Amino acid sequence: MNYYGYFGRGDRTVECCIIGTGGFGRSFLAQGLVVPGLSVRVTVDRDAGIAAESLRSVGIAAADIRLCADAETARHAWDEGAFIAAGSFEAVASLPVAVVVEATGDPEVGGAHVKRAIEAGSHVALVSKEVDSVVGPGLAAMARDAGVIVSPVDGDQPSLLIGLITWAEVLGLEIVCAGKSSEYDFVHDPAAGTIACNGTLHQVPGFAGLERLGAAEAAEMVARRAAATAALPQRAVPDLCEMTIVANACGMLPDRPDLHCPIARIDEVPSILCERADGGILSRSGVLDVFHCLRTPDEVSFAGGVFVVVRCRHDETWEMLRGKGHVLSRNARTAMVYIPRHLLGLEAATTVFEIALRGVSSGAEHPGHHVDLIAVADRDFAAGSRLDMGGHHHSIDGVSSRMVPGTVLSPQSPAPFYIASNRTLTRAVRAGEPIRMADLDLSGDSVLLRLREDQDRRFAARRQAL
Repeated sequence: MNYYGYFGRGDRTVECCIIGTGGFGRSFLAQGLVVPGLSVRVTVDRDAGIAAESLRSVGIAAADIRLCADAETARHAWDEGAFIAAGSFEAVASLPVAVVVEATGDPEVGGAHVKRAIEAGSHVALVSKEVDSVVGPGLAAMARDAGVIVSPVDGDQPSLLIGLITWAEVLGLEIVCAGKSSEYDFVHDPAAGTIACNGTLHQVPGFAGLERLGAAEAAEMVARRAAATAALPQRAVPDLCEMTIVANACGMLPDRPDLHCPIARIDEVPSILCERADGGILSRSGVLDVFHCLRTPDEVSFAGGVFVVVRCRHDETWEMLRGKGHVLSRNARTAMVYIPRHLLGLEAATTVFEIALRGVSSGAEHPGHHVDLIAVADRDFAAGSRLDMGGHHHSIDGVSSRMVPGTVLSPQSPAPFYIASNRTLTRAVRAGEPIRMADLDLSGDSVLLRLREDQDRRFAARRQAL
């Protein structure tokens, strides 16, 4: 596809506001200085000083930045053509920006930002997967009612995977499995007997002999690798969160609620993430999953990229493709097509342009409520325990997640992970049990909870209509 034919050649300007200036936000700010036709003059963080420092960090002169605490000063700065740094979205919500990029990662605050942006008539590029996993389908419907769009964002895996899945479907390829690699590779040094992952080095003496799948049975090798690396994290809430967004966009489900998450070399993926009848570990086809990219220090990374495993329907064609270096399974019944990248804010402009110039989402036009990401206790919790969310991955100590069929919430429903976050338990929860809505102190106003109630009403009515 010629992107100029799709977006034009920069003879228009799309004005943006970025909320949240962490890694994604700063990369988007930096790229906004060089993308033809993209203007990112409005920056919001929890403190205007942080927003201003983010602007300075990408090369904006301090003299060109205005700290704005209210709508009046923000409008004056806008009219001057200045860069705007604000400590609240409310101060800039009335500015004539076409697209608000929500990248705080905070489920409660992020939900409020999206709602306010819709009310202000702005499109939203929703980076905060924590919000999307709980109320993404409802926000998309709310936006449509208001004549705007809420979309996942290119640069993050959900949007890139939705693009790859729909590309494969348009071409008539049968998808056996779709997914992504986990955020951090498992980098194995056979001589040292170690695996490095996310900056931490682990001794794995039991991994000797498990470096390659070879002729071994896939399920056995997956189990042995998992056991030999038990000290490494093998399920991450962000991975399941991102697959939840894809599930709601594409209608695909996981093979198991916590995903298989095998440790696999790149060339092993189509041999492992295929159906058992074809020598793999899946009970059925058309599912979502994640793998941990196993490699040596001198081998290329999957770079948190996305993939589809497809059925090989015509032997002659796929043997030709194998000869060109494509990755086929051991028995040549499945093949993997993949994109080994996700460039965060560097490539988010394609979604911004898609929304503002084409009037379409980078995700589904009408995402469904197919899956909920729920919270499960990994240890016993006493009544009164607070489920504090924190860290880079916005996790809760002692709580993991599962992907289960989406339902209207009730007191006995398993709680969505990010509704449970930062809540206090009103009663004890035992290890292995889901944390239910009735287990949580839900007192106080919650925009996220109100948005979820709105989503539940919308989809309950839709289900009744069917």
